[in-house]
This record gives sequence, C-alpha cells and structure tokens, in this order.
Amino acid sequence: MTEKLDIDHLRQWVGRSTEATDIVTAQLVMGLRATLFQEVGEPKKGDAAPFTVHWCLAQPVFPMSMLGPDGHPTRGGFLPPVPLPRRMWAGGEIEFLQPLQVGDESTRTSRIANVQVKTGSTGTLCFVSVEHSISSPRGTAIRERQDIVYREMTSSAPASAKAPPPPPKAQHRETHVSDPVLLFRYSALTFNGHRIHYDRDYVTKVEGYPGLIFHGPLQAALIIEMAAKLHGGKAPKKFTYRGLQPLFEGSEFSVNANETADGMELWTANAEGQPTMKGTAVW
Repeated sequence: MTEKLDIDHLRQWVGRSTEATDIVTAQLVMGLRATLFQEVGEPKKGDAAPFTVHWCLAQPVFPMSMLGPDGHPTRGGFLPPVPLPRRMWAGGEIEFLQPLQVGDESTRTSRIANVQVKTGSTGTLCFVSVEHSISSPRGTAIRERQDIVYREMTSSAPASAKAPPPPPKAQHRETHVSDPVLLFRYSALTFNGHRIHYDRDYVTKVEGYPGLIFHGPLQAALIIEMAAKLHGGKAPKKFTYRGLQPLFEGSEFSVNANETADGMELWTANAEGQPTMKGTAVW
C-alpha cells in the first residue's frame, strides 16, 4: 500500500541543486553511436559527440545497499521522496547551444524546478521537473528541463474507450527493432538500474507490463539525431517532447518526421504505427 502523498513536504525539495562533472571519452562516444544505429568510427579528441551524450555523463552512483526494489536509488536525496512506486521519464525540453566534443570535461548543474500532483486515468500522478545546465570548456552547451512522473501501481492498464486513431503519415521514416540487447546497452551507457528495461520477470510480474520497456531518453535521442540528419547535421535550437505510451521490446518501431512551417514534427511509433513519443524541433 502506498503511503500518503504529502505535496507540501515534497515541495520543500523545490530549489535544491547539485553539480557533477565527467569527461566525454572516445569509448563512450563509440558505444553511444553504436546504440543509436550510427557508424561507430574511431572518434578523436575534438570530434563532436552524439547530441544527447550528456545523458550518459556523471550519472549518480549509489552502493547496492541504497537501491530500491525497482533498481533506482532509494528516494529522498536530490530528488524528492515521492511515495508512488512507478517512475517514468515523461518528457521535457532541450536547448542545444553547442555540441559536446570528445575530450571535453563537462559539468552538469541540476535544480529541482517544480513538484506537482495531478489525477489521471491511472490514478494519482506526481510530476517532478528538473532543470539542467551542461557546460564544456567553451561555455554552456545545453540547457534542459526533464519531467519525471511517478504514479500508482495498477493491476492492469485502463480500458480504452475508443479505437486508436489511424497512424499519422510521415515524410521521413526509419525503422529498427526494439531488441533487449539494445535496451541493455542503453541502460549500461547511462548507468540506469531501472529494472523495467532489463528484468522481464520484474516488469511483467511486479509492474504488470507485457514486456521490457524502451527507454524514453533513447527514443528522444533517436528522434533528435534524425532531426539533425535531416538538417545537414545541425541540432535544433530547441526540442520539446513528451511520452505518449510505452514502447515495448521485441517488435519493430519507427522514427518519423514531418516538415512544418517553423521546424519539424517528430515521433516514434510502435509496430502498429501508433505514436509512443512525440516532439517538435525548431532551428
């Protein structure tokens, strides 16, 4: 049974900050390129890293004794101790100012920006917004807001009241397979112990999902790389995105893009063509 959610207590975390430093190594860049279906190459000092390499840098490290049943650290440190058991990456917004490069020492400064409670179809939802500023020796490289959602444990997904709309048509489309090895690699690159991405018994028997869940950040990373590829290798000035529904292992998925008047509309979709994450990019 979930303990009572005290929003006034949780909002005491708003304004808390932390800082961490890491180095963009050639090995990290090779691993991330491989996971994003790019040419691995032989990255040298000064070469540009994939645009979302910062999600692999300076991740918090906790001893095994401090991990909770879901594989995440026990709560109440930098992030507020939200008592709802399910945690997912809901979306966010990224401003790309300049690329990080192989050899850069990068510093991430993070701040809890907001804590909100809402009610959805699955019950109580708690959203925690975290602002990040990532710098390199050349100055600020990335500014970002991440939205994390915590929700109740439910025995089954809510029944759909109507059939899903027809899948959107895409001007640009790439397809890949949501392989468990792909999910494992991304968990390793980001030092992400969340068991929903690699422990099939846990995700199906405890959290009630039909299979391993594709990382939200990995979907966003693939979308951003596609957007940049379609714009001569230049990252968007701003990318805003949100998760729509889980994407599961073992099936084909697609990364899609349509040109708009002021940028691009992009999304990932499952094997049935239904969007799982949606974003907009402007240059």
